[in-house]
Order: sequence, then C-alpha cells, then structure tokens
Amino acid sequence: MTEYFNSFDGQRIAFQRLGAGRPVLLLHGFIATARLNWFEPGIAGALTQAGFEVIAPDLRGHGESAAPHDAAFWPGDVLARDQAALVAHLGLTDYDLVGYSLGARTAVRFMVGGARPRRCALGGMGDSGIMEAGARAAMFEDSIRNGENARDPRAGKYIQARVKAGGFDPQALLGVLSSFVPTTAEDLARLDVPTLIVCGENDADNGSPEKLAMAMPNAKAVRVPGDHLTAVAEPALCKAIVEFLSA
Repeated sequence: MTEYFNSFDGQRIAFQRLGAGRPVLLLHGFIATARLNWFEPGIAGALTQAGFEVIAPDLRGHGESAAPHDAAFWPGDVLARDQAALVAHLGLTDYDLVGYSLGARTAVRFMVGGARPRRCALGGMGDSGIMEAGARAAMFEDSIRNGENARDPRAGKYIQARVKAGGFDPQALLGVLSSFVPTTAEDLARLDVPTLIVCGENDADNGSPEKLAMAMPNAKAVRVPGDHLTAVAEPALCKAIVEFLSA
C-alpha cells in the first residue's frame, strides 16, 4: 500500500512499506521507481524475509511522487533533503540505507549532509558517478531534450523510449538532474559508515566501484554478473545486499 507525506517544501512524496523489523531505506535509480528497482526484482521481498522493514520511496520526479516544473522545487541536494524529511516523518533513529544508481548518489549526499545509518549499500555506482555531478547528468539532459538528435543518438533514443514507456515527466526529470551536487574526496573520507559497493562486472557507467571504496574509510567493493541495467535484477546483487545488512 502506498503512503504519502509532505516533504520539507510541501511537495508530496510517495513511499511503500513492507515487512517488520529493522528499517531499511531503499532508494531507486533514475527513470525508475521503487517498484521497478526493489519490488519486481525480489529485493524488497528478500529483505523482509531476512527480518527487515522495507521503506521504499519514489524519488521526487518519479513514480507517484511530486514532479514539479518550477525550478524553486529543485534546489541542490533536494533528493537527499527529501530522505531526511522522510526519516524525520517516520521517526527513524536507527536504520540501514541502500541505493542503486541515482539512489546510490542520493544515499551518499544524504550521508554527506549528516545522515548516519548503521550500514549502507551502494549499487551501480563508482567514483566518477559520485564525485562528478555534471558529465553523466549532461548526457541524460541531452538525451531527454534531443532524443535521436542527441550527441549520442542511440542513447537519446533509448532514454526517450524509457521516459515514454514509464510515463515519466521529462521536465521533472530535468529538474532532478539540475539538483546534482558534486561530492569531494574530503566528503568521502569523512563517511565512516560501513558500506558495501556492489556493481555489475560489466558496469562502467559511473566509474570504478573499487576506486570509490578506496576513497571511503570503511567500504568494500564487490562485483556481480551484469551491466548497469541488468545487475539490479541479478540474484547475486540481492544476496550481497541482504548478507551485508544481516551481518
């Protein structure tokens, strides 16, 4: 069942809860939803079976959450601020944190802003995806705006097809991209939360997970089968996350 709350600026954010036990906040990827990244691949179900309560929002601009066009609703780090508001809304003081792709970037920004989950798992993410706010965002912006006329026509066609198939609002997605903030080496060096970085063995979309792990004081990187799009549905990724959080 979908629940809703009003975030720090009054925008409505949708989230789902499943199971009972230790809370784990699951943050999905760009042009995706909680259902697509966590429920359909079976990750949410596996976590509940392992004794966790899953809390899975649709990030702002995605799914059933608000998708505003006004730039005032897309300040820097807005997605991380939404997570802080959700944690406050639910009264969470002790929880785990998991993100995939955009969700992993958001999880890091949430921790840079002061969040301290017990453990954190970052999927589909490497050093450049966290530390360089502009390059990948620029590719997505070009593809969303220009489609087959983008600098990479194949990527443009594919991304526009995903936007259309999922019923996403292109203007809101551009707002998501505009809110990206880079993360410095100094920021990462301060994040001492035990962290698992798990990526597909053929995933180089966001840089090197191994280099990202080296930049953090208490992180380790593992590889599973697949690429950036397919790894989230790999049983090995689910297994790695559940075992890490259950340790």
